[in-house]
Amino acid sequence: MTMTSSVLKTSEPAVPVPRHVAVIMDGNGRWASLRGRPRSFGHRAGLRSARRLVRASRRYRIEALTVFAFSQENWQRPDTEVRLLMQLFLHTLSKELKALRENDIRLRFIGEHSSFPADLRQLMRTAEAKTVRNGALHLTVAVGYSGRWDILQAAEACQRQGLVLNAENLEAHLQTAGLPSVDLLIRTGGERRISNFLLWPLAYTELYFTETLWPDFAEHDFVQALGWFAGRERRFGLVPEAA
Repeated sequence: MTMTSSVLKTSEPAVPVPRHVAVIMDGNGRWASLRGRPRSFGHRAGLRSARRLVRASRRYRIEALTVFAFSQENWQRPDTEVRLLMQLFLHTLSKELKALRENDIRLRFIGEHSSFPADLRQLMRTAEAKTVRNGALHLTVAVGYSGRWDILQAAEACQRQGLVLNAENLEAHLQTAGLPSVDLLIRTGGERRISNFLLWPLAYTELYFTETLWPDFAEHDFVQALGWFAGRERRFGLVPEAA
């Protein structure tokens, strides 16, 4: 997959934008609680923010966007909440597939999906197949995902194939294989941790944390994060003169 750099157009001269943005969409439950509503209300509101994020990423020519929708640890939540999330995934995917195709967005799912409902797994495979030739934005949704699990399953795949366990072979068997390393991680909701998300691809990522709860995260918040990223000096372990 060939990717090129892009720029963010502002009132100032154009500035570089990250090739790959990852987002931990945190704060749905707290957002609902502040309004005296059930957590389901927050999850539905969070879907609207996700749509805004995808549209903004397309508009500002981000090449890859990866969102953390459901972790392996989330299976420990109450059954009613998990069932609701599965229903929301199914409904949203059915509703948005046409728009993804029309807007040249490729959709991929990463994670361990064997515990997902069969109809949802089938729709996920169908969506991936129907968008596989799209290339304006590579949208990856992490569901049933764990960064530690991803590294472990990649190492096991190398072992099964008799490959030397080195960085190149391991990276080629990660769920994120084919995507560039993450340039910018955005986490909403005020927490300052990466919560077992994309541990390998985040090695040199710029980490941006905001107090804004996910349902309130708007395009101007995204642009603010992109502007912050543009001002960072990325060294990748080198001294400034050699970076």
